[in-house]
Amino acid sequence: MFQFPTNYQVSFDGRFDLSTAPTHPPKDAPDDKVLEERLQKLVGRMDELQQRFYAHDKHSLLLIFQAMDAAGKDGTIRAVTRGVNPAGCQVFSFKQPSVEELDHDFLWRTSKCLPERGRIGIFNRSYYEEVLVVRVHPEYLDGQNLPAEVNRDTLWQDRLESIRDHEKHLARNGTVILKFWLNISRDEQKKRFLKRLDKADKNWKFSPGDVKERQHWAAYMQAYEQALRETSRQHAPWYAIPADNKDFMRVTVAEIIVKTLESLQMDYPQPNEVDRARFEECRQLLVNEGE
Repeated sequence: MFQFPTNYQVSFDGRFDLSTAPTHPPKDAPDDKVLEERLQKLVGRMDELQQRFYAHDKHSLLLIFQAMDAAGKDGTIRAVTRGVNPAGCQVFSFKQPSVEELDHDFLWRTSKCLPERGRIGIFNRSYYEEVLVVRVHPEYLDGQNLPAEVNRDTLWQDRLESIRDHEKHLARNGTVILKFWLNISRDEQKKRFLKRLDKADKNWKFSPGDVKERQHWAAYMQAYEQALRETSRQHAPWYAIPADNKDFMRVTVAEIIVKTLESLQMDYPQPNEVDRARFEECRQLLVNEGE
């Protein structure tokens, strides 16, 4: 039986080399039918674990998805959570910041969306945009109302340090963090853009700005490499997931989430003696109801 690779985790020693990160599945990966069946089983298992996670109420789970356009963030989030109770899962998408958000520090808008204990929180893009798209387009800084004492020469390193501190704080307080970079190749992105243009029901997904951003591919890859290299830690690991095959990508993400949940020491709350006595009283009342 095929064993899904675990070596997609970005090392914690700061030596991540993006050029060695695969965008394609292994040659011996299962076919799409097998992958679909495996995903269904994983989604079912995730539903079971989420119920226990919710009842246990000691941790929160934060899933962060970052990727280039057309890598499949939306579809992956939808696929891996489709069997999870909506009451226990929250999804937030972060796009261009609002005026209110720009009047706060760059972590504010995501901080107010963090999941509470017992819930799974999903960030479709995140505070990492501030060291990715803003780094590729530093002109965006002009609209951020930064004070004069902010050192532009060390800004990116300072923001990465803030992110590390932020995630360490969250982990110390019970938030389990998993970060997924969906690693799509430039050629595959081109194919998906053309598909969006060729199919009328896909046109709504396309934006001319998407093609314009392809001109900055190398700059984005450099920004991603440094962000993953400097913020992948044991308490907040990054996973560089091959994204050229959507089915393989989704199963791999689901595998990681399920294994992480299984690794937690979770139990359903057990009633104490007082609770048991009350439960027995309630049982008798129900049994004798109507007599």
